[in-house]
Amino acid sequence: MSQFSRIRKYHSFFRFKKDFEQYSMKKARSYELIIHWLHSKLNRSQFLLLSGIIVGCAAGLAGVILKMLVHYIHYVITYKVHFSTQVIFYIVFPFLGIVLTTLIVVLFFRGQSRKGIPAILHEIALNSSFIPPVKMYSQILQSAVTVGLGGSAGLESPIAVTGAALGSNYARTYHLGYKERTLLLAAGATAGIAAAFNAPIAGMMFAFEILLTGVVFSDFMPLIVAAVCGSLLSKIILQEEVLFHFETRTAFNYYNVPFYIVLGVLCGFYARYFVVVSRKVEHFFKGLSWSALRRAMLGGVLVSVLCVALPPLFGEGYTAVKALATGHGETILQNSFFGYFPPQSWMLLVFTGCVCLLKAFATSITIQSGGNGGNFAPSLFAGGFLGFFFAMLCSRLGFTEVPVTNLVIVGMAGVMAGVMYAPLTAIFLIAESSSGYDLFIPLMIVSTTSYLMAKWFSPISPEIKELAEEGKVFTRAHDNNILLLLKMNELIETDVPVIGIDKNLRQLVEVIRGADRNIIAVVSPQQILEGIITLDDLRPVMFNPELYDRLTVKKLMKAPPAVVSLHDNVNLILKKFDEADVWHLPVVQDRRLVGFISKSRILNKYRLLLQEYSEG
Repeated sequence: MSQFSRIRKYHSFFRFKKDFEQYSMKKARSYELIIHWLHSKLNRSQFLLLSGIIVGCAAGLAGVILKMLVHYIHYVITYKVHFSTQVIFYIVFPFLGIVLTTLIVVLFFRGQSRKGIPAILHEIALNSSFIPPVKMYSQILQSAVTVGLGGSAGLESPIAVTGAALGSNYARTYHLGYKERTLLLAAGATAGIAAAFNAPIAGMMFAFEILLTGVVFSDFMPLIVAAVCGSLLSKIILQEEVLFHFETRTAFNYYNVPFYIVLGVLCGFYARYFVVVSRKVEHFFKGLSWSALRRAMLGGVLVSVLCVALPPLFGEGYTAVKALATGHGETILQNSFFGYFPPQSWMLLVFTGCVCLLKAFATSITIQSGGNGGNFAPSLFAGGFLGFFFAMLCSRLGFTEVPVTNLVIVGMAGVMAGVMYAPLTAIFLIAESSSGYDLFIPLMIVSTTSYLMAKWFSPISPEIKELAEEGKVFTRAHDNNILLLLKMNELIETDVPVIGIDKNLRQLVEVIRGADRNIIAVVSPQQILEGIITLDDLRPVMFNPELYDRLTVKKLMKAPPAVVSLHDNVNLILKKFDEADVWHLPVVQDRRLVGFISKSRILNKYRLLLQEYSEG
């Protein structure tokens, strides 16, 4: 081929590429123009309803695609290969999944570390519900690699983050306000959870209990339609074996209430064990002065070893839970080394107990070493195994008519309620997934007991406790939540009178004549804050001309009772005001004066925001 022909070929290719990109942009703009036009024609409630449908379908479809992808990967590994090959897969795949996820994060997503439900709560509280657009696909990609290749974590948290990002960025595109943006963010997460479990009510409870904590809303229709859209897509596209669904159970008998009370207590203790292990593993990996890749390799090795020893730890593990709930518990031994021994009840008891205890480690290591996933599925998995273990133990102790299947099912709700601090979500999720509305009484007994025990150990979910203490997420203290919405750049007053430390009283009086404030900042030539002077300090000497050239600013100034940093939140600033008993405090950055902040300005902004918040 001649040089001229090659040039013409390349020119044609790049012209085609440019034309294709322009065509795609025009199509996208046409789509956006239609929605913008609808926005102008519909009232607020109508447009929010339409937005809930669009966001719900998008988030639901994302959740369905992720669930299908991971399910078929697990199906090939678990059912289509020989046991000897499975062992190799259990060794290689979890290691590969965590390492590949870490490489993807480092190379393509700039090492972003914030993930999971706390990431959504952080954006709601401190970033006006703006979620970076990259979260619309990054979480799905990372979790598909991690969990699809055997990482012992769940897909539901990444699905919720993806849905929330879709809702947030949809609202950003169409210039919606904070309240509408937060509502559509929650609608996206609701649709994702509804699609993952085909459980629309549970999706809504998830939004109310976890995402919208401390946020007041009167518009719930977008959440409802988003949940319906996500659930419908799940019902239409996903096959029965992909869904988290149980049919077999026994009727509720009030004679079994003692079993459920004891199981609720066990779930509460196990939930505390789970979160303590999670925090310990998190601190261990954060304390390693290793590169991200080396931490991922260590985590991959540990998870692979656990999966080889206990195959149910591989991936989400819902298949193993279904086997326990349908009375086929012995099948979970077949793919393990325990399968070489004659099946006995004590062996199954030991096996399920080990799986239950080590699931907390497997999940924590998967997530903290570099993988991506959440505690949603692991808490359900652990609860199912804990319920089965308790039922087997009761049978071994001589109890008769133990409701094994029911204990497995309600155990899932119990552990989830204690780990996620979401009892209503757990109750409705299991009720919808098992069509077990007749089990509401035991579900409420176990979930409420576990949740109250978790709250006794820690009033705030340990997953967000640190962020809550730093004022970076909303809590149920609504006044503090409103204060968190105040932005520092809106509170700082920069037009404050300033004087150099080397000046005298005469020059200070001239500064006061041209100022309308009763406080003056004293700075060095490098603009470093040295002190402050108030009119009350000047009154004894201000009207004595003989002192004008003798007194210096350095002698008149005093140290500020406290200073505010640009990184302080409003709750901390108010605490400093109360401790110092003043109305003005200087704001500094690297000791340099930025401006002043006044208590009256904070109160005025708070009053306006409270009015808007209440109207919402």
